[in-house]
Amino acid sequence: MARNMAPRFKQCRRLGVNVCGHPKAMKRAGSPAFAKRKKPTEYSKQLTEKQKLKAYYGVLERQLHHYYEKALKSDMMTGDALVIQLERRLDNAVYRIGFGNSIRLARQLVSHGHILVNGKKVDIPSYELKVGDVVSLKESSRKNEHFRDCFLGHPNFNLPYFEKNEDEFSGKFTRLPERSEIPVEVNDQYVVEYYSK
Repeated sequence: MARNMAPRFKQCRRLGVNVCGHPKAMKRAGSPAFAKRKKPTEYSKQLTEKQKLKAYYGVLERQLHHYYEKALKSDMMTGDALVIQLERRLDNAVYRIGFGNSIRLARQLVSHGHILVNGKKVDIPSYELKVGDVVSLKESSRKNEHFRDCFLGHPNFNLPYFEKNEDEFSGKFTRLPERSEIPVEVNDQYVVEYYSK
C-alpha cells in the first residue's frame, strides 16, 4: 500500500499551515530560511491548496482525483462535496475522535485491525462512514496505554458531527458536516480550479 512518508514538519512549513496537527510543527515557520521570495502565480496557489488537502487527509494524488470526480456528480458545490467526502474517511474519523494523535497513527490503527465500525472489524482506511455509524476501539486494544492516553488524555477536535463516548471507547458519526465546521484551512475553490483544467 502506497503511503506518503515525507517529513511532516518540513511539509507544514512549506505549505504554511499545520497539516499534521503537532504542536511544534510550525515552530521554525517564521525563520527567514523559509520565507517565500517570489510572488506566487495563480497556478502555484492552486497547486499549494491541492497539496494542503492531500496532506491534511494523508491521501495520494490518484485518490484525491477520484474524490474530485465523485464530488463533481454531487448536488452540493464541488469544493464542499470534496472536503465532506474526505472527512467521512474512516482513518480521518479515528483521528478526529481521538484514538490517534495524527492522521498517520489513525491510518495505522485502522490497517492493523484495532478499529471496529458498528462492532465489526474494518481495516480499510478509506472506508466511507455513513450517518449513524459507531467507530470504536477493539476490546483488547483498550488495554494499550498509548491508545488509552490518546483517547482519554489528549484534547480532541470536539466536532458537532462526532459524538464521543469515553466509557465505551467509541465515537458516533451523527450527521454530515457543514463545510464551515470542518477544521481544514484550504481554499476549496483553488483545488476545483486546479482539477478543472
